[in-house]
Amino acid sequence: MKNILIAIFVIGLTAGCQTAAQHQKELQDNSQTEAFTLGNVQRKIQKGSSQAEVASSLGSPNIVTKDAHGKEAWVYDKAAREVSYSHDHGGVWLLLGAYSKEAGASRTSQRTLTVVIKFDERGHVDDVTYHSSQF
Repeated sequence: MKNILIAIFVIGLTAGCQTAAQHQKELQDNSQTEAFTLGNVQRKIQKGSSQAEVASSLGSPNIVTKDAHGKEAWVYDKAAREVSYSHDHGGVWLLLGAYSKEAGASRTSQRTLTVVIKFDERGHVDDVTYHSSQF
């Protein structure tokens, strides 16, 4: 009976622990919700979309310009830097001493996305160009 209680206690101590790799994957999964990504731009912005639809889908542009013919172009320029760090330590107390371990993981990445949307005279999407980088 005593051995069963010790086993339950040890399992209880380690059951809630999360490794650094699991934490990093969780951070990546949570950051994928409706981010300003090239895939979302390509999915939401189609030739013929109105300016209202673009603004509703992507928000306000960083820059609005007009050419000599009065046609507008909207520029979305986004940069993101993601840093995740996780530190894991734990151990088990035994009758003669303790066993412990430590682990950590970190990741830093940066990405940029510049999207230029050109509108026709009626205010509908005529052309979409973009440049994306990740490092």
